[in-house]
This record gives sequence, structure tokens and C-alpha cells, in this order.
Amino acid sequence: MPLNTQEDLYESLGVPRDVGGGDLKRSYRRLAMEYHPDKNPGPESAERFKEITRAYEILSDPQKRAAYDRFGMAGVDNSQGSGPAGFEGSSSFDGLGDIFEQFFGGSGRQGQRSRGPEQGADLRARLKLTFEEAAFGVEKEIEYQRQESCDDCQGNGSAPGSKPSSCSECNGLGEVRRAQKSVFGQFVNVSACPRCQGEGRIITSPCVICRGAGRVNKNRRIGVTVPAGITDDLQIRLSGEGDVGFRGGPAGGLYVLVEVARHERFYRQEDNVLLDFPLNIAQAALGAEVVIPTLDGDVEVDIPNGIQQGDEIVLRGKGTHHLNRGGRGDMIIRVSVVIPDKLNDEQRSLVEELSKTLGTPSLPERRKSFFDRLRDAVSGDA
Repeated sequence: MPLNTQEDLYESLGVPRDVGGGDLKRSYRRLAMEYHPDKNPGPESAERFKEITRAYEILSDPQKRAAYDRFGMAGVDNSQGSGPAGFEGSSSFDGLGDIFEQFFGGSGRQGQRSRGPEQGADLRARLKLTFEEAAFGVEKEIEYQRQESCDDCQGNGSAPGSKPSSCSECNGLGEVRRAQKSVFGQFVNVSACPRCQGEGRIITSPCVICRGAGRVNKNRRIGVTVPAGITDDLQIRLSGEGDVGFRGGPAGGLYVLVEVARHERFYRQEDNVLLDFPLNIAQAALGAEVVIPTLDGDVEVDIPNGIQQGDEIVLRGKGTHHLNRGGRGDMIIRVSVVIPDKLNDEQRSLVEELSKTLGTPSLPERRKSFFDRLRDAVSGDA
């Protein structure tokens, strides 16, 4: 974007016209850090950054500064169409770390890969459990694939009897350095060697088993201890069971995602087990002794007479185990009174006789509120 031909470059950088090179540079550094778009996003900051960068490019060059002091922007007009070195043809800015590394004379590193030991990748596997297995815990076995060191080449990627050779492009360093100049001065760009991909060595005779990778996929079976009380979608982490590391690095981890199957009768609510249990109208009215299924087997439960639809009976300590701590939740039996939709003649006759003795239920009288009683007291009706 061409600059305003009337702008004052010294004013843009906040310096006097007789400013020395050191003060000019310090002022630019301060403003560049303040207005760089990566640090201070927004169109106004971006334009301000371009303005001060352009001003510094001109005033830091003795010839351009002399031309500007004598003729103004007209003296440097031939360079208005392009940005300063390092920004040509770009409508955006490098990362904040990169530009300040360049500005203060540091080294930019692009794509460099560490040649030291690297940890292997983490893996994930799924483990399906029954409702009971999740409630009480279980020992399970899972099978999965992971990358392990190639037995044929012992993990170095070369065919037996051969060795990797040092990379001639980077002399075994795994990185290449290139000096570049910009308005900020000279800086060194360090990047991974494109020939050896940062390894520092070239495999001339690759292993036929792993094709030079040094690792191969292998099936693996391991045991998994599932803690009692685990819930759906929790993960169990097994350290060192992921892919093997690079150059002697440690293996990654294996994350086992638990999937708990639904039970045909039970529901889980935190560590409590819920059961909807049906009663006929006679059992609900008269009470009964019934057999209730639980996680520990069948138990006999006394149903009190007059129990209502939706009432609950709690069996203490009959739920699932608490995860990573002692004790268990409860079993909650929710009563469901079943009204028959078909009656034979004998049943109908009995229900009709019962209906005559029960009479017709009526709505309970509404209890008076505090304000009703207060109004009655004032009117003398209480």
C-alpha cells in the first residue's frame, strides 16, 4: 500500500530529524513490538506496522534518508511500490517469534527435527464391558496393532550387514544453515536437511522387511485391569504400550476407551442402580413379598401395603462399587402399578364389589394459605 506522500517519517517513528542510528533503531524496535499484528491484531495495527517499518527502511539507509531529507517522499518514490526486505509480495506477516528472531539477530528454525531420542506415538483402543463387569471390575485382554522395532535390522533401517552413511549435504548434522539479509540485518535460518530429513544419515541399502523405516506393525495382546465402578467413555492409560520411540526414545502410551453395554433391566445413575418393578393392584393395595433381581442375585423384598405408583424402595449397598474408593451405591426400586386393560367375568365382578366398598374418592380440601387465614382473621370468619 503506497504511503501518503505528505507523511513525516520521523514523526511516524517518534524521533527528531537529527536522530542517530542507535536511537532510530531503538525507537523502531519498541514500536514494532507494540504494533506487530501477531501481538496486537486488527487492521489499524497492521497499517501502523507497515508505516513504521517503511519509515525505518528509508531512514536507516543513509542514501535514502538523504534523499528524503532533501526532497521528501518524492525522493524515495521509486521504492514505494514494494515493501521492505523480508516482506515483499506478502499481504500478511510472519509469526511474532520469527520476526523478532530476525530483528534481534537470532536464528530462525523451520521444520528442524530433533536428532535425539523421541517418544513414540500414543495409541487408542476400545474395550467393551458388560454392565456387571463395569460395576465390579474385571481382568480383560485386548488385541491391537502397534509399531515395534524391526527384528531383521534391529531398528536401524539398513539391511543386515550394511550401515547407514553420513549425509553429504549436511555432513551428518541433520540441519542446514543459510544466511539471509533483511532490513533488520543478517540472520541465520536453520532448517532440517531436505536430503536426510534431519536424521543426519542416509540409508543406502534399506532393510527389505521394514523398507528402511526401522519399525514394523505388529499385533499385540495385553491384559487390562478394569477398576470396579468404571463408567462409559472413561479411559484407562497404559504407559509404554504405544508405538516404540525413535532413536532409543520411550514408547508412547495406550489409551483404552471403555464402552459399557446397556443392561436389559437395570439403569445406572452415578453409583446407584435403578430398577423399574411392576406390581399388580392387589399387591400394591395389600402388600406382598416379592423376589427382586440385583447385581448380587435375587433377594426377597417386603412390599408395604398401600404403596403408590412411583414410590421407591432403597436397598442399601446393592449398587455399583465406587470408583477408586471403598463402598457401593444403592439399588433403587421404582414401583410401577400395572392396571389391567382386560378382565374376565370373575375379575370384573370382584373389582365391582370392591368399587362399591371403596366409594368415590374426592379431591382433598385446599389448605388455607397464610394470607387466607389473615384475611379471615380480619373479617372475623376465623
